[in-house]
Amino acid sequence: MTQAYQPEGFQSIIPYLTVHGAERLVDFLKTAFEAVESDRNLRDDGTIGYVALRIGDSMLELSEANATYGPMVCAVHVYVVDTDAAYARALAAGGTSLYPVEDKEYGERSAGVQDPAGNSWYIATFLGNRPKASLA
Repeated sequence: MTQAYQPEGFQSIIPYLTVHGAERLVDFLKTAFEAVESDRNLRDDGTIGYVALRIGDSMLELSEANATYGPMVCAVHVYVVDTDAAYARALAAGGTSLYPVEDKEYGERSAGVQDPAGNSWYIATFLGNRPKASLA
């Protein structure tokens, strides 16, 4: 019997966001992307020390920034069943549009939103016609 090298249900690469306003970001993710929280640990001061959320088939982790670990913004590409609906939910949850929903030449229906913590979310639905990339 071998020991698992990662927790069950987690993929090999996990985005980890460190933000000011972690609780607000959790609420945003639950509303915009129907994220499901699976684990949460609070610090002594009541702020989020760690939270794990599932979005679709992937996990995301985040925590409240502090003096040791400052905020770090990032960009995340997330596939959803319905880009238009997720984009509308993200805006309703307090996101700011980076670009509206549109069909892209690389085979995705895509939109961009910045969350309340400043992270960029590139929301997409694969249209099934992505051009083949050349590695040459």
